[in-house]
Amino acid sequence: MIQAELRPRGPYSLRASARHGDATRSTFEGVYRATIDVDGSLEPVRAWQRPDGVICVRSESDAAVEHVRFVLGLEDDHSEFIARFAHDKLLGKTTRVLRGLRPLRTATVAHALLRAVAGQLITARRAREIERTVIRAVTPSLDGLHRAPTAADLARFSPAKLRSLGLGMRRADALVRLCRSLDLEGLKHMRTEAVAARLERERGLGPWSVGVVCLEGLGRYERGLARDLGLVKLAAALWGRWVEPEETDELLAPYGEWAGLASVYLLAGYHQGLVGNALGLRDAHRDSRRRADRRVADRRAA
Repeated sequence: MIQAELRPRGPYSLRASARHGDATRSTFEGVYRATIDVDGSLEPVRAWQRPDGVICVRSESDAAVEHVRFVLGLEDDHSEFIARFAHDKLLGKTTRVLRGLRPLRTATVAHALLRAVAGQLITARRAREIERTVIRAVTPSLDGLHRAPTAADLARFSPAKLRSLGLGMRRADALVRLCRSLDLEGLKHMRTEAVAARLERERGLGPWSVGVVCLEGLGRYERGLARDLGLVKLAAALWGRWVEPEETDELLAPYGEWAGLASVYLLAGYHQGLVGNALGLRDAHRDSRRRADRRVADRRAA
């Protein structure tokens, strides 16, 4: 057993970031637990945060330490995002209260793709149930936690089998097709724009699904939870009317290269009541629109 100490770059809170578990990991009383695959063997990993901010990792190998480093996003300093939008009317309060929040990543890109297709057009609770069911069917477990699925794990199943586990046929087709034809882990070496363009050509994948893969599978902050149901509800509160999912693109446009992280903060702030009252939201939207219009005008002028 080895123990490592990792100091996150920039503000980081394990408690704020690792609130939600899945079939491969859990966080209880401030301790992150996961099961990983190391050369074909399952290995447990534990991590917790000391009062001085350092993340302590206890594991059996250096691979587990690197797992924690990537999955918790410890190297990806978002201080610029916090500073730039600290006084943003829509996002400012959330960045101040939840400044240590970073989205958890999946251990494999295939896991993020599964999450992306499982979460389409259904409630978050049902999506989590389907994801857990599939992972439990395709991967082994240790101490109650399964290792993250690989493309090879998911490719072994037929779309019909995945449908029996809860996925819709179209989504199951897309998942199996990509796992069998695309080097998913190789996407980590491609630019975000190239990854998004490649995935968007696939039937069954839309902006939200592509954002999940980029944000949670690759650890990119440019693309995120676009057109999420929570953003639809937020926009409806902003504008006082029914909102189509594609209209919520306007909410993220002002945040540019930080749009993916902004989607996480907007949803977290909305759920915790940090985005202000209805009047404040409308004022923030007006200001956001003005910034977006100026950005477009500047680009045209250039």
